[in-house]
Amino acid sequence: MKKKALISIVSNQFGEDNSEIEVVTPGEFTVCDDGFKAVYQETEISGMEGTVTRLLINDNSVSLEREGTTTSKMYFEKDKSDVSLYDTPYGTLELKIKTNELEIDLNENGGNVFIEYKMIIGDQSVQNTKLKINIKSEN
Repeated sequence: MKKKALISIVSNQFGEDNSEIEVVTPGEFTVCDDGFKAVYQETEISGMEGTVTRLLINDNSVSLEREGTTTSKMYFEKDKSDVSLYDTPYGTLELKIKTNELEIDLNENGGNVFIEYKMIIGDQSVQNTKLKINIKSEN
């Protein structure tokens, strides 16, 4: 069943440039046979306005898919690495991710996801990132 939801995403990057971005946006939250799905529109604050983000969440992994002005697919599973392509208006880059921590606490009303990972985009330096996602569905 698809429900309206309020989705909060806090991204902290640690390294050469420490930064935090917080986005709170309306979206949709769905309970699926194999987990959960959350969908929301990116905003100007995230720098990806015109992009739809889908989070596919199951017991031990999270897939983050973006489609629009920015296109990417990021896969998170504890102690696993993933390589994919990151399409931006400025070109395509290789995206490498190593997930260090993944905590998922969701039910039919929403909940929390915490991901700590290392990310390398193209030939840039490693970005240590903590991603906190909170989903509150409307009853």
